Amino acid sequence: MCRFVAYLGPPVTLEALLLAPEHSLLRQSWAPRHQRHGTVNADGFGVGWYDCGRRPEPARYRTARPMWTDRSFTSLAGVVASGAVLAAVRSATPPAPVEESGAPPFTSRRWLFAHNGAVDGFREEPGIELRRRVSERARAGIEGASDAEVLFALVLDRLDAGDAMGEALAGVIATVEAVTTARLNLVLTDGGSVAATASGDSLFVRRGDGIVVASEPFDDDSCWQAVPDRSLVDARADNIVITSLGEMP
Repeated sequence: MCRFVAYLGPPVTLEALLLAPEHSLLRQSWAPRHQRHGTVNADGFGVGWYDCGRRPEPARYRTARPMWTDRSFTSLAGVVASGAVLAAVRSATPPAPVEESGAPPFTSRRWLFAHNGAVDGFREEPGIELRRRVSERARAGIEGASDAEVLFALVLDRLDAGDAMGEALAGVIATVEAVTTARLNLVLTDGGSVAATASGDSLFVRRGDGIVVASEPFDDDSCWQAVPDRSLVDARADNIVITSLGEMP
């Protein structure tokens, strides 16, 4: 499980987005308010951000340490600003190891990805079957032992086959659910748009000065909107569209 925040809009510092709010992602690492499974997110964290004027690929900072112990991140967060960010804190699903390779967000080329949930039976036959469905190219990018990395590999295969971002996420959910049960709140960004799914845990969106797609509100602003379960979110900096996963082809 994890908590994540995706942001698109005018550049903001990582400090303002992730540390300063009253119920920031930092606070969610030890006191989440809407998390349905697990109570703390102390098994690592990561932040990815874009500077598209310099390169299309995101930069990423991640560690297996709890977010509240990382003074180096606190220091850099005040001086790094971006208009496209994906950050997450992790609660590892046993028996998944606590290691940096399992800390979201995951990245490949221009993509950032995170998964809030769990794939049932991942250490057994369902996980073996899902790995079989990953291409050699995508499999080569898997560094660790988490279900999230296999999900990301499946997403990358669908993107490479021509799927739009939302189609790729919905397609992977269908693939997984044909094999096993799972909680699959997924989020994907290329720095220009965000796609996310609500399937088994909380998800919220906020419109305003930029858009936020997050596991839970990080403040008490009345603009937050809960996303219904079994929904797909497609978001750009000026618009959010929510559709039912059941309406996807």
